[in-house]
Amino acid sequence: MISSAQAEELKKSLSEKNVPAEVYVGMRYWHPFTEEAIEQIKKDGITKLVVLPLYPQFSISTSGSSLRLLESIFRDDAYLVNMQHTVLPSWYQREGYIKAMSNLIEKELKSFDCPKEVMIFFSAHGVPLAYVEEAGDPYKAEMEECVDLIMEELETRKISNAFTLAYQSRVGPVEWLKPYTDVTIVELGKKGVKSLLAVPISFVSEHIETLEEIDVEYKELALESGIEKWGRVPALGCEPSFISDLADAVIESLPYVGAMAVSNLQARQPLVPLGSVEELLAAYDSQHRELPSPVIVWEWGLTKSAETWNGRVAMLAVLLLLFFEVTTPDSVFHQLGILPPALR
Repeated sequence: MISSAQAEELKKSLSEKNVPAEVYVGMRYWHPFTEEAIEQIKKDGITKLVVLPLYPQFSISTSGSSLRLLESIFRDDAYLVNMQHTVLPSWYQREGYIKAMSNLIEKELKSFDCPKEVMIFFSAHGVPLAYVEEAGDPYKAEMEECVDLIMEELETRKISNAFTLAYQSRVGPVEWLKPYTDVTIVELGKKGVKSLLAVPISFVSEHIETLEEIDVEYKELALESGIEKWGRVPALGCEPSFISDLADAVIESLPYVGAMAVSNLQARQPLVPLGSVEELLAAYDSQHRELPSPVIVWEWGLTKSAETWNGRVAMLAVLLLLFFEVTTPDSVFHQLGILPPALR
């Protein structure tokens, strides 16, 4: 699992910087769950904790959701209530992260015949529009600033390609952050763009949204839309400079960090500042209410969502037909009366 590999490399990097520390992985929807990680932290007798979400940009639907869970766990546990901790809510603005992303983009641009003619296409995970407009989610602002910082770094390297930002992975009949990745790809094809380099800007590891959605679905859509050359920047994974910068971020956020390492006090600050679980929730989720219901916008016609669900239903129907064919003496067509009963 890539997250475990990242944790192991982070532990090594911290050790090399003379900060011996244990690193734990906790997830919301799969093992090791956050609750499992917290139990191990307690067993190991940890007294100081840095919470490091692996989302470069903060959103109430990602990092915020995890903070809610942590708050409920901390509140009900006497050991955790007294634990000194801090949360690093976002780190998209860090120089190490910006340089690591720029390195990957610069490398992939060189794989094109005419690198200067390539459109750099930043594709970020979307969130429902209501989260931003009604709940004050800073995700969109942080994402746009992140892209600007990367392009500024590329400018220092004499790379001034055209670029754009769009949002992927929307689900359901609701309005999400725009522009949408699939719609934008089609529009770029119509405008005559021939070379496109996709940059998964909100993902630090490879998974279905990069390997399937970007590498298969969006690539196919791009080629169908007239884009001839396609490339994709890999996720950061365990890229050494990225891991090293994460280690620096952890060190700088440790309580009383001055006794352990020299922090970069001049570093650009994120829109969501460092703080405890309680402080961050008080600032960005003070009412602790349900996230607002997104605006319903039905999309009729041959949409990607409709085609996906039609395909799934069709596959399920075929499996059911095969099941009845194997387990019953008469075929489905005989049972429905379309064909006369079979002779036994």
